[in-house]
Amino acid sequence: MFSYSIQTHIEFGEGAVEQLPEHLVARGFGRRLLLVTDPGLVRAGAADRIAGLLARAGFVPRVFAEVRPNPDEAVCFAGRDAFFEHRADGVVAVGGGSSLDAGKAIALLARQGGTPSDYALNRRPYGPPAPVCAVPTTAGTGSEVTRSAVITEQGTHRKLTLKHELLRPPLAVCDPALTASLPPDVTAHTGVDALVHAIEGSTCKGAHPIAQAYAHEALGLIYRALPNAVKQGDPASRHDMLLGSLLAGLAFGSTDVASVHCLAEALGSLYDTPHGLANAVMLLPTLRYNLPYAVEPYAWVARAMGLARDEDHAERAAEALLGGLRTWLEGLGIPKLRDLPGVNPSDFDRLAELACENTSTPSNPRPMGAHDYRDVLEMAFAD
Repeated sequence: MFSYSIQTHIEFGEGAVEQLPEHLVARGFGRRLLLVTDPGLVRAGAADRIAGLLARAGFVPRVFAEVRPNPDEAVCFAGRDAFFEHRADGVVAVGGGSSLDAGKAIALLARQGGTPSDYALNRRPYGPPAPVCAVPTTAGTGSEVTRSAVITEQGTHRKLTLKHELLRPPLAVCDPALTASLPPDVTAHTGVDALVHAIEGSTCKGAHPIAQAYAHEALGLIYRALPNAVKQGDPASRHDMLLGSLLAGLAFGSTDVASVHCLAEALGSLYDTPHGLANAVMLLPTLRYNLPYAVEPYAWVARAMGLARDEDHAERAAEALLGGLRTWLEGLGIPKLRDLPGVNPSDFDRLAELACENTSTPSNPRPMGAHDYRDVLEMAFAD
């Protein structure tokens, strides 16, 4: 038994952002909009470009550009206050996962009050947020179609996952051209994050046929397109990466992620490691640890990626997945755990505890306790 629903209207394609005002009108957004983004997109001119599009169409935008990687509760509070000061009707979130997640949280707090931790820790019931339009500028997060937002708790630095169907943006405008200026390393890290979404969304304990159908297409697209997107950045590979990221978001957005993400979010909590990079670093050691419990699912992933044939035995196909991923990740320049700034084995117990506390731990194919997470960390550090 499974259930599936999605309320997001998706506009995808080259030039889609040029019709952003028309899409907002069609979906019933009000005139006064808070544009949630990050300083980098302001410097690049993307925020002013989109604000100009809105203003020329009769909207009244205000740019809120205080989002940083791994956004915390303080950013959400500041965004909520900006929403009130602007008397905004809705949010247009422009950027990578940090901006999209922050935009969702700001929209929720602005209409329902409370703090991100109130919702993540079930101290407050979810209610309808202000409407959100998500405009991704990276091919990795999938947050434009998911029901979740990850916010860092102040004081503890824990990653809080807000999760509810009401958090799905009613509108997603996905224009591959907006990803063209991404540098190679960010393209690689966010792209691997998208692959992790497709793998975990289709192999976690809550996986179902609809999620697997989305993931099957995403796996092949991302595996083939990402090396070219990193090395050449050509329009075709950028298109396929954004489409693959979207499909991966549709896959895990109705199931869950698993222990790769749990470890990645722990690294982000303790060291402020960028989320995509942390997922890329932890992907292979976590899959290797899970393998005895996930031979058939990982064989399915290998076939979807073209790393194994239909007639290959499951064990051979699953091993082909791990071998193929190792070569692929090395080609993308993904570093090892020991190369990440600040990482120290003396922190492994704390990292393992943080990962174990993550609400996605029960979704992992292999039962995971703190000692299991420590084993994965030690394996990754020694690699």
